[in-house]
Amino acid sequence: MNIESRLAQIGSLHDPETGGISFPVHHATAFRHPKLGQSTGFDYSRTKSPTRSVLEQAAADLESGDAGFACSSGMAALQTIFALFSQGDHLLVSLDLYGGTYRMLEQIMSRFGVTASYIDTNDLDALESQWKPNTKAVLIETPTNPLMMITDIAKVSAWAKRKGCLVIVDNTLLTPYFQRPIELGADIVVHSATKYLGGHNDVLAGLIVTKGEELSKQVAFLHNSIGAVLGPQDSWLLMRGMKTLALRMERHQENSVRMAKWLKEHPAVAEVFHPALPDHPGHDIQNRQSSGNTGIFAFKMKDARTIEPILRHIRLIAFAESLGGVESLMTYPAVQTHADIPPEIREAVGVDDRLLRFSVGIEHIDDLIADLSQAIDNALNEIGG
Repeated sequence: MNIESRLAQIGSLHDPETGGISFPVHHATAFRHPKLGQSTGFDYSRTKSPTRSVLEQAAADLESGDAGFACSSGMAALQTIFALFSQGDHLLVSLDLYGGTYRMLEQIMSRFGVTASYIDTNDLDALESQWKPNTKAVLIETPTNPLMMITDIAKVSAWAKRKGCLVIVDNTLLTPYFQRPIELGADIVVHSATKYLGGHNDVLAGLIVTKGEELSKQVAFLHNSIGAVLGPQDSWLLMRGMKTLALRMERHQENSVRMAKWLKEHPAVAEVFHPALPDHPGHDIQNRQSSGNTGIFAFKMKDARTIEPILRHIRLIAFAESLGGVESLMTYPAVQTHADIPPEIREAVGVDDRLLRFSVGIEHIDDLIADLSQAIDNALNEIGG
């Protein structure tokens, strides 16, 4: 069955008692045992609950995995995955990394003796040079946030298997609609489901999908033991959002590509980072391993003085710190999403004071271009440009 149909039908066949097309929200935290030694399959909601189980099954199916786990946020999902590792373990991690992931690794996991090296994960020579006997996993963001760096998942997965390392891929930006890392050799996929999967800026959630029986058992134990699980109401909201994922991702992609092309021709813009553009360094890899493009990208203004007035003058586009919703949002990574990354590291990667990140929504493209155009014009007028 095509992915569009599987998305639209999430939960619709799982309530045989009533035939409800929308799977109900089960708020129960405890479940009656039929008799001693017997269970309905549900005992305590932290371990397993009906609404969350339908969501987790859907996630595993969409990502071609064996098991799915719904968490209370994307960071909770990462914390659950990081609990696989022990004191003395080492991770290889994408260089252009979301600031929250960097913060967790450097300020939390480091206290437990887990270390990380930040490199271009598409560079096998760099991976080889930073690999150590205690390296346990490669954590990949592809595309990265916000500079849209691309990693060849199949290439890195083949290398990691030779080294005995897990491959973890953050698939938040492309979703299983456009990219399925497990099919390319990854062991674990993680999502901030708050973003495109939920799609409406109204639910906080994370998802993990695993491949392999033993790994799935390990993550199931950690998911239950740590307990950062998704509640039934949020599980239902996330399923409802995912039903329209195919439609939304197509519109996000269309709008973001047109906006990126418009910005690339703007005389006040220095650089545009979007994998759909032919001159993007990861363009060919992206086309090979993904069936489409995300709705988020970044661009640099020529003059840093334009940033503040642009953010002040946008009207339809909101100055806000998230991505992936139907509403367009603009973020200033240097002081928002990547503020926890040291300036010298951030600027070396390219996240400097001229960079804006644009999560393009599903509004009419002409309205979005008009809004950003007037904001840039006003900014140029204010600085005398």
